[in-house]
Amino acid sequence: MNYDNKKHTNELIHESSPYLLQHAHNPVNWKAWNDKSLDEAQENNKLLLISVGYSACHWCHVMEHESFEDEAVAEIMNSNYVNIKVDREERPDVDQVYMNAVQIMTGMGGWPMNVVALPDGRPVWGGTYFKKEQWMDALKQISYLYKSQPEKLVEYAEKLDQGLKQLQIIEPIKETHKLHRDFFIPIIEKWKKSFDFNNGGYQRAPKFMMPNNYKFLMRYAFQNSDEDLMQQCLLTLNRISWGGVYDPIEGGFSRYSVDEKWHVPHFEKMLYDNAQLVQLYSKAYKITKNDWYKDVIDSTLKFINAEMTDESGAFYSALDADSEDENGKKEEGAYYVWTKNELNTILDLDFELFATYYNINNYGKWEAENYVLIRTKTRSELASEFNISEDELKNRISNCHEKLKVARLKRKKPALDDKSLTSWNGMMISGYTEAHKAFGQEQFLETAEKNASFILTQQIQTNGRLYHTYKKGKSSINGYLEDYAFVITAFLDLYESKFEEKYLHHAQNLISVVEEDFQDKSSGLFFFNSIKDRQLVTKTIEINDNVIPASNSEMARNLFRFGKLTGNLEYVRKAEKMLQTIMDKISEYPQAYSNWLDLMLNFTNPFFEIAITGGNYKKMAKSFQDDYLPNIVLAATSSKSDMNLLKDRLVNGKDLIYICTEGSCQLPVESKHEALQHISQV
Repeated sequence: MNYDNKKHTNELIHESSPYLLQHAHNPVNWKAWNDKSLDEAQENNKLLLISVGYSACHWCHVMEHESFEDEAVAEIMNSNYVNIKVDREERPDVDQVYMNAVQIMTGMGGWPMNVVALPDGRPVWGGTYFKKEQWMDALKQISYLYKSQPEKLVEYAEKLDQGLKQLQIIEPIKETHKLHRDFFIPIIEKWKKSFDFNNGGYQRAPKFMMPNNYKFLMRYAFQNSDEDLMQQCLLTLNRISWGGVYDPIEGGFSRYSVDEKWHVPHFEKMLYDNAQLVQLYSKAYKITKNDWYKDVIDSTLKFINAEMTDESGAFYSALDADSEDENGKKEEGAYYVWTKNELNTILDLDFELFATYYNINNYGKWEAENYVLIRTKTRSELASEFNISEDELKNRISNCHEKLKVARLKRKKPALDDKSLTSWNGMMISGYTEAHKAFGQEQFLETAEKNASFILTQQIQTNGRLYHTYKKGKSSINGYLEDYAFVITAFLDLYESKFEEKYLHHAQNLISVVEEDFQDKSSGLFFFNSIKDRQLVTKTIEINDNVIPASNSEMARNLFRFGKLTGNLEYVRKAEKMLQTIMDKISEYPQAYSNWLDLMLNFTNPFFEIAITGGNYKKMAKSFQDDYLPNIVLAATSSKSDMNLLKDRLVNGKDLIYICTEGSCQLPVESKHEALQHISQV
């Protein structure tokens, strides 16, 4: 029984999240996650029904259409539960706590995530997507049990609560490990066994890009001269960017591939993937000088600028997977896929070349006569096949892209999630600064600075704390550890790009807030939520690196880097203590600790602080940034500075380079060539 959109309006109409607003006209009496809703459940002794998703989630839309738009389902939900709809991107803390519960209960997780909890928030039942009949039956049974035998649900909640608390126990360090490069040898050997040597990535489907894994592996391979590992990293980057997960028409990456060859994506485009992949491909370009990587970065940043950036410089969150096809029906990927007839008509004489380039054949076919573009050969191989130069091939394919872009823009675009998340904006700043370091294009740095200005003017509260979200002039939700971690990284990246000390001061201010509001004194790590927020049923300490690095590993890397730049080695010691705390967990599943392992390389291999002084400091600094040097921090100035690395090092009329380790510097040199003689990788 479907309802008329205009017939119902619930409390979500007052929210700013596009995902919550999508549910504002459901017949379900949805409420947002806030004190009022949570207090209502306790005051009326009603079960909580917590439903978590995000705007670009295909199965979230399916469950909404099948169940939440249905009045019979809504009647069951409204009569027996306080129904709370959560945007997981707005409330990653709520998502994390209840996802842990669902994984304990069912052994798996995903979105939409649906949980029933006692009035005090302790979970008792949950899962992901449910068909309408399953959903109705389960809700009736749980409601009946709560009314007839509430003690059974309370007993189960107590047991589950203990399990959730066990997950969060971080044992204090019993003994300090010696940080030695031999630690990596068995870990890398174990890691290699999971590689897909044909398609890149890991031997599994679906395939996620996991940029942080490859950032670490590429660095390890470079610093330890592991040629096989480096080739596997580059194979992975090639196959990802040749596959359907990368959009060669308008740029940008989708979230993951549903198959093992990176062909058919789950079509939503997320800011955090694109931010991290721009960083990764920029680093890979420095190593290889492969022009294809430059093309990938250029087109991805054009996509970010055209589709994911507002006038204030803020970056939006996501583009949906679904869009309307020619019949007005919402289909996954409708905006992105092509039929052979369409391609033939649009491309005309270049169709044969394009069809070979992108496998418009059985290999590239998806479903219902639709093709997803996928390459399997280098441009050099394809040029030889057609007996044309690489330049001609590149120009003709580029012309095809332009024609297809014009045709595609006549289609209905996927929905945009136009909220801005502080953490993801920080990541995108780092993407732009990394691209600037690789290619020297000033507009990349200008975009990064504009976004930093947005964060400083809109996302910092009067008490110096960060907000988490922003939309159309309104900032809201107190920041999480991830917001601080990735914005501090962004400010440090901006310092090492612009060499303006204000960015170090901004980073210092945020580090001070983290130490005051998030510190877990027993472990030396940081909680995900601020002590100023209403406490959830469990307190989360995030240590596992996933598609996005853990907020604790990112903070540890920030403390190390800030300590090296400022000469305050207490921060370096804090970073090492954090690393020591999680050391025993790494060997079991190293892929979940790649950002920590990247930090460990700073301790096990040589690390250098480079100070550049003199009138040509920008030009000299840029010459270092052209190279892949993962084991340095860089400070530079043309004027007097009180920074530890730069103090008393300016000599009038001279451009000088100082190579330092732990604050102790060698005699200055005047050329990059001389300086590099003192910088080793192992």
